[in-house]
Order: sequence, then structure tokens, then C-alpha cells
Amino acid sequence: MTTATIPQRAGLINTAGLSDEQLMIRSSVLDILRATLPLDSIGQLDDQRRFPEEAYQALASSGYLAIPFEEEFGGAGGNYKDLTVLMETLGYHYSGIGQGVMTTLIYAGGHVAKFGSEELKRRILPQIIEGKVKLALAMSEPGTGSDVAGLETKAVRQGSGYVLSGTKVWITCAHVADYIVVIAKTDPTAPRHQGLSTFLVDAKAAGVTISPLSMLGRRTTHANEVVLDNVFVPEENLIGEENQTWKNMMKCLAVERLALAAISAGHCFRITEYAQDYAKSRAQFGRPISDFQVTQHKLVDMRIMAETARQSVYRVAELLDAGHDAIEETSIAKIVCTENNFKCADMGLQILGGAGYSMEYDMQMFFRDSRVGPIGGGTNEIQRNVIAKRMGL
Repeated sequence: MTTATIPQRAGLINTAGLSDEQLMIRSSVLDILRATLPLDSIGQLDDQRRFPEEAYQALASSGYLAIPFEEEFGGAGGNYKDLTVLMETLGYHYSGIGQGVMTTLIYAGGHVAKFGSEELKRRILPQIIEGKVKLALAMSEPGTGSDVAGLETKAVRQGSGYVLSGTKVWITCAHVADYIVVIAKTDPTAPRHQGLSTFLVDAKAAGVTISPLSMLGRRTTHANEVVLDNVFVPEENLIGEENQTWKNMMKCLAVERLALAAISAGHCFRITEYAQDYAKSRAQFGRPISDFQVTQHKLVDMRIMAETARQSVYRVAELLDAGHDAIEETSIAKIVCTENNFKCADMGLQILGGAGYSMEYDMQMFFRDSRVGPIGGGTNEIQRNVIAKRMGL
């Protein structure tokens, strides 16, 4: 029995609470992905470490990359719940396309949309929306993963711009990016959390070297090392005010964590349905293994984790749409969704048994892809630190 013979469901279950427009987003996005990124083709893309370009461009052509951006720049002016529907649906079909879209639209594009000058927004955002340019966000460095305030990449004023030097690592999608949003130190004498600035760097500029890294999962949207060797960046590509990046980053975190959580929630449902369909078709002792209570309870636990994940992320979307900061709630959702995602994949692999451990089935890919969730976008240990501080601990 191969992956292709496992029956696939029509789409995500439980659509209660979504508007007609949001249901349309879900249905249309799934139709686009089934046509341009068939489930039986994803394993090959994963093996080849090839970005799902056709699906990405189809989403752009259909207007779905416009959802989080303001209408005056060609966006759709969608709310946080609209964005959650998009990201959850992408994560349900394939977490890699979710990560690819999130990296450009939210991780990197969010900085341009929130803090870029009017000129920069008008120059870059329409191209993002049309799928003409992709972005990556470069914060992490070899010695400063979670400690963003300790980064060492420097930006020195020179003439009509800045010269950037330093090394970034674990930079998602830098290998397909046209521009890289780089966080650098512009005031080396400033205290921690100060003296940081954000720049839009042409990925093909002189002095930029991008080296792909071989990652365990999410291979189509993998991480990279980015070396900046005296890279000149014009002043008009400064995003926000000089030395004000820390407070700006804090304003971006809620949406970043919302998107991460939504992708993981959608992935939980995909994994659960895949394992359930396998269990119904796999016979042992003359019966489908789905008839055995031990398998049923595993599948029920997976279903509970999937639904708990989606409830947490939609709660965050509603709070953000109502104007709340939702600092604790976004950290909670990120923890719940990413950890449930990995637990679902682990249990799903156990249900499939030897097939789960085989590269012939997608469960091993689900397992590998899910593991990055508790690490990326601010580790879940950092999220717990945020919550602890908010609790006065």
C-alpha cells in the first residue's frame, strides 16, 4: 500500500463560526492547492528540496497573498481571523506552503507593512501581493538564536546609506528570497535591546552570500546561512526609524505567533485524518486496526489535540481583531499548537507502525516537519518565559 492509495478527505472539519467569505477562502484555497500541489507530489518536492513555486504563484494570482495588507497598497484589508483561516488551510494541505507564505507575508513583509516608509510600501507591497518578490527575515545568528538583543551584525552609516557586515543563520526561505529583512546593530554603544535597526537588503546585492542548510524537515522551505560582507544598503531601504527596531519587533510578534500556531493547528488535522484513513484500511487479525480500542483512543486523543489547537488560535484571532494585545494568549497558542502538532505526528507514526517509519508514507514527513514548531519563531521555552513574566513570577 502506497501513500497515494490512502483515501483523502474533502477538507478541514468543523467550520462552525466562520463567515461565508471565510468558508470561501478555505474552499478556494484547498481547490488551488489540490490543483497545483497534489498530495502525492509533495513527497517528491520534499526529496528534491524544491520550493512549491507553482502553488505559491497560484495563490498570488487568486489574490490570497493580499489578505493581510492594506487596500491602498493593493491588499485585501483582511482581519486576523481571515488570516488565520488562510494559514490554517495552508497548514492543513501542506505545512511547507504555509511556511513559505508566512515567511514573505508575515515574518518579513510584516515589518515593511507596519514600519516601512510610504515609498517603501508602495514599491514592495504590491510586488509581494502579486507574487513577484519573496522576502525572508534574518534575525538569528550563530551565537544569538533566542537572544536577539545580543546580535552582532553591524550596520555603519556611509554616504547615502549603510554598510552591513555579519552572519545570519537558520534563515527560512532565504534561498528563494528576492529581499532579506535584516536586523542589525546601528549603535554599538547602546544598551541591550537598543541601537537595533531593520533594513531591506537585495538578496542579489554584492557581498550577500546565501548557503542552503540541510534540515530535518520543512525541506522545501528550508533554512539558510546568510553572510553579509560589506553590503551597501541605500537609506531608503531602512525600515522604520534608526535604532527603534526592538519596540517594532515586539509589535510584530503577535501576528507571527498567530500564523505559526494556525499552520500547526491545520497540520494536526491533516495528520489525524491521514492516520485515521490508514487505520481503517489496514487489517490485522482479520479486522481493520481502527476496530481496536487502543487505536481508537489514540485517534481520539489526536482529534482532541487538533481541536484544542484550533480553538486556541481562533481565540487569539478574535482578541487581536477586538484590539487586544493578547500577549499571553499568543504565546499560549504557539505552545499548544506546535506541541500538539508534534504529539499528533508521533502518535500517528505509532499507529502506522512500520509504515510510519517508512519513507514510502507521508507520516515520516509529517513527523519531521512538525518538530521545528516548538523551536522556530521564538522557542517554546521563551514563550513560557513570557507567560511567567506576565504572571509576575
